[in-house]
Amino acid sequence: MPLEQRLQLRLAIPAHEYLAYYRNEAGEVIARALDGRSVAFPASSLRPYVSHEGVYGMFEICFDGQNRLVRVTRLGD
Repeated sequence: MPLEQRLQLRLAIPAHEYLAYYRNEAGEVIARALDGRSVAFPASSLRPYVSHEGVYGMFEICFDGQNRLVRVTRLGD
């Protein structure tokens, strides 16, 4: 089984923008990782990290060998 791919990224999604994801108006988040690569992943994977202000902080996104999302982990602010 191929190893997981891990990308680190800093997210800053204000609450009013995340609301569009929550309402299913936008199904995926598209962001740029710290290494410059673009990544798209389901907005629903961020629900555990949503606050009244939105989603902010440093995150690690892990994908399997077939580019399927394995997990999203918040690393800090």
